[in-house]
Amino acid sequence: MAIIAIVGRPNVGKSTLFNRISKSSRALVDDLPGVTRDRNYGRTSWDGKSFTIVDTGGFVSGEASLFDKGAREQIFHAIEEADILLFVADGRSGLHPEDSSIFDILRRSSKPLFFSVNKIDGPEQQGKLADFYALGVQDMYPVSAAHGFGVGDLLSDIVQLIDEPEGKAEEELAAQEVRISILGRPNVGKSTLVNRILGEPRVIVSPIAGTTRDAVDTAFERDKGKYLLIDTAGIRRKGKTREKLEKISIIKALQSIDKSHVCILLIDAEEGPTDQDFHIAGYIQERSRACIVGVNKWDIFDTNPKSRKNFLEDLQWRLRFMPFAPILPLSALTGKGTQKIMPTVRDVFAQYNSRISTGILNRALRESVGFHEPPMVRGRRLKFFYATQADTRPPTFVLFCNYPESIHFSYERFLVNKFRESFGLDKTPIKLVFRGRSQREPKE
Repeated sequence: MAIIAIVGRPNVGKSTLFNRISKSSRALVDDLPGVTRDRNYGRTSWDGKSFTIVDTGGFVSGEASLFDKGAREQIFHAIEEADILLFVADGRSGLHPEDSSIFDILRRSSKPLFFSVNKIDGPEQQGKLADFYALGVQDMYPVSAAHGFGVGDLLSDIVQLIDEPEGKAEEELAAQEVRISILGRPNVGKSTLVNRILGEPRVIVSPIAGTTRDAVDTAFERDKGKYLLIDTAGIRRKGKTREKLEKISIIKALQSIDKSHVCILLIDAEEGPTDQDFHIAGYIQERSRACIVGVNKWDIFDTNPKSRKNFLEDLQWRLRFMPFAPILPLSALTGKGTQKIMPTVRDVFAQYNSRISTGILNRALRESVGFHEPPMVRGRRLKFFYATQADTRPPTFVLFCNYPESIHFSYERFLVNKFRESFGLDKTPIKLVFRGRSQREPKE
């Protein structure tokens, strides 16, 4: 699939254009320059041609801060992997010396290059293009990323260079992916872990909390499987999220849980688990997502075997509300223990996506009820008639009974545990739905 990278100096509207082209609001947009620091990927199509669009940080030459240098490295990575380059300039502010520096770099890449001037809201404003002809550009595309003016014409010309037809629907391709989000408090090593899993400096890593602001998506393949890895901004407690931009980052991090299949909750072993870690675990549990708990910085934790055992046992007890979540001690920095992540993701997702036949399910229900008889309700015995699986991701079972509204949570928990044992579903959440008896019972 062709890759198109959007490049330009800070605050020219690259992320707004990315959102327009990808038909999403995945990239953060704010008037503050430097909001986008990492590469952000989106799959989309135009005129029957599918492609991947890449948003990059604002390019700053010369002396730069740590973040500017990191963003610049990400831009060079994006230019290297792209098939087509899309340069974006700001029509309102006119030609800037930084535009010339960036354009020279792009021109030397020898890749197809499209020059767009953003913030042109209509044909009457095209006089603002005049300054940019000094760069020696012949074909220029006036666009308004905010309002859509000119974007269709730009895309129509770009996709003429793409040979691959849309083929399989994007939904079909996305359905084959296992979507993994990495979550946790600020500065616990999420970006380092992303880079470790991918084997490249995909996102900017810094000891400064808050380096990652966007939820960054990266598609990759491993052992014939397709995956989408999402690095997210650190989730602070509500009382500590004063900046508007940080609040938006947290909202997007929570949204990443919703679009994930498997969440990796990263905990700092050096600091130990905090209430906020368990709040994040609660968010994952509420959304019925599969989860792996990674205990990062395990290499610098107390080497005493008893201390390590006590730490893990205490963590498991405090996470007893999600007993299905495997706990993996690891070091994202050194790589120790990280080799277990992807095999565990595959095991967890296989269970999360599993389907149980109606016959096996009902035999397990009868055995469970026989092992522990249901309680009395209003002087009559609670009876289960039959069960069927309604959905996967997570496995969701509908149990038909005579008093669905009166089932105590302790008996529900008993049934969940018996189903885990019967079906080997020890690494996935399970949902039970209780309903009144139906007239039609399934065949076994």
